[in-house]
Formats: sequence, C-alpha cells, structure tokens
Amino acid sequence: MRELQNKRIPLGTVAVRHLDLCLGCRACEAACPSGVEYGELLEHTRDHVERKYSRGWFQSLLRRVAIEQVFPFPWRLKLCLLPGRMAKALGLGCLLPRFASDALDLLPEKISGGNIPETSAASGKAKGRIGFIEGCVMQVMFADTNRATLQLLNEAGWEVVTPSTQSCCGALYAHSGQLEKARECARKNIALYEKLNLNLIITNAAGCGSTLKGYGSLLANDRDWAKRAETFSAKVRDLTEHLNTSQFVAGAPNLKVTYHDACHLAHPQGITAEPRALVKAVSGNNFVELPESDVCCGSAGSYNLTEPEMAARLQRRKINNIISTGADVVVTSNPGCLLQIQSGLKKAGAKVRVIHIADFLATGLSVPPTD
Repeated sequence: MRELQNKRIPLGTVAVRHLDLCLGCRACEAACPSGVEYGELLEHTRDHVERKYSRGWFQSLLRRVAIEQVFPFPWRLKLCLLPGRMAKALGLGCLLPRFASDALDLLPEKISGGNIPETSAASGKAKGRIGFIEGCVMQVMFADTNRATLQLLNEAGWEVVTPSTQSCCGALYAHSGQLEKARECARKNIALYEKLNLNLIITNAAGCGSTLKGYGSLLANDRDWAKRAETFSAKVRDLTEHLNTSQFVAGAPNLKVTYHDACHLAHPQGITAEPRALVKAVSGNNFVELPESDVCCGSAGSYNLTEPEMAARLQRRKINNIISTGADVVVTSNPGCLLQIQSGLKKAGAKVRVIHIADFLATGLSVPPTD
C-alpha cells in the first residue's frame, strides 16, 4: 500500500483489485504482533486510489451514487427502499439482474421506522446525561432497536439525548476511500455534540463506533479540529461497554443462543468479552460459542454490494457455522451483520433468528419497561 502511494508500483487493475477484495475487517490488525494499523493504512490507500484511478462505469455508479449518495442520508435511503420493498413483496426478484436480486435479498422482512425522542428521561434519579448516535441505516431499518437501546440506557439510570440534526458518522466514506467527506461528517458531529454537555456518547452499531472512536486520527492533521476530535472520541462507547450484567435476568430457558462478533467491534475496538457477558446474563446456561465467531460474515459495510461473489462465500461459511451450533438465536451488534446473516439463513432454509444485542437484552431487563 505504501508502494502504491509512493508511486513505486503502478496503480493498475491488478493492484486495485487486490485492494477492493480486502474486507477492511481489520482482523489482520488484531493479529499483528507489531501493532501495524492496517485499517488506517487501507483507508488512506483507498483514498489515493479513488483520486488517481479511473473505474468502470458500473463500479463508479454503484460506489459514487448508489451507495455514497444514498446510505449516509436517511431520507434518501427511505425513498430508495420503497421500490425494493415492493418488488420483494411481489416476488419480482427473479426478474431482476443478479446484482439487483442479491441486493434485494438483503432487505429485512420487517423494517421498523419512526422517530425516536430527542430526549428520553432516566428511570429514577439520573446518573448523568449521555448522547446517542442513532446511525443512518439503524434509524431507517432498525428504529425499534434504537428504541430498545434508549430503554436499556434509561433503565440503567441515564438521560439520553439524540440530536435530530446529527450527521452520518462518516464510516462509509472512510472505508470506501473518501476521507475528506468522512472528515466533513466528523466536524459536523463534533461541533454538534460539544454543545450538549454530555458525560458519554453511545452507539449501538459496531462500524459507527469504530469510526467515531477514530476521529482523533481522522483529523490529526487539522490544527483547528485535532484536539476537539480527540476529546469527542474519548467519550464514545459501544452500548455493550456501557451496560452492566446486573441489569439483566436470565430468560427464555428453552432457547439456545450464540453470538457473532461484528468485525469492527471485535478487531479495532477489541470488544469481545463484554457483549458475551451480557448475552450470557440473559441466556443463562443456554449460550453456545460460535465457531469462527470473529470471521467476517461478508457484509463489511458496502462490501456485499461491491463484491457480492466473495461476500456470498463468506456468508455461506458464517451460516454453516451458525447452523452447526444448533442455536435458535444468533445475536450480533451491527446492522450490516444483521442483514447479511438474515439473508444467508433464509437462503439456507434455517429456522434461526438473528437479533441485535439491544433487542435481545431488552427481553431480559430485570426492571419491567416503563410506558
């Protein structure tokens, strides 16, 4: 990657193809004994590629328009989902080109919408005030999961602020080689959350969390924003880092439960024990470990759209591992993983339910939810 950026090897089709096939899952980063930050290196290399390399019309349209001009903008995503949901409901997938049919398969059977409150009060005396990043895909496809997240945080004693004017975290731009756009998102979020006097900032999406915690690196060379970015990132926590197992009681004793590690939670953030402890607090002795739990499911941001063939191979591998556990439920912590695994389970005809960890934990709250 350094050789490409320093022009010691040509920026041609072969080199770009190798970079495109990289998931960006950062498993290599977690395994590297020298602590090389491959994720940051990859993002900078992809930024170089997108500025210097001319892609074919289809990949350009897919990346620059269909993905980058839709997914980070919730209202555009809602609009674009309408024809897809209609086509899926009418069973028209078989009439579409392969890439469109594969994308249609990723749509969930049920999409929960609606806004969540900008401020939600703590149950009892508040410990403090925290912010919530609701996420672009999460707020459009998994609004119920965001509501469950607020419930968990409120029951834990926190007042939660969810600004309606928050921006995309920038993860999609950073992963696809559009670093300046990612920096623009970072500056908007930092400026917004600085005004709110918050103890912490919570996210329930692994990909978002990894990028939010990396704002310090993203804006390290910006004299006006570097320190502000570090301060912001120091407040960011994944939901599973912030909750305590004592908040939950074991339930659903007849359901066997397993857990899939979202790549950007397990590798760059190093969070693997905390979500397992929380899942076990609800599942009790019915938890079973998933083989290759930290191997990517093939979603990897928009990878399953730009590289559907390789993503499908990873999807099959993940689904086979899930089925081998005999689990009734697989829990995970990222919207892309939810969509990819749900699609794979359906293809395999498996009767396994995939659920976000916030929804799963909400079923095991030791304190009944308030109206």
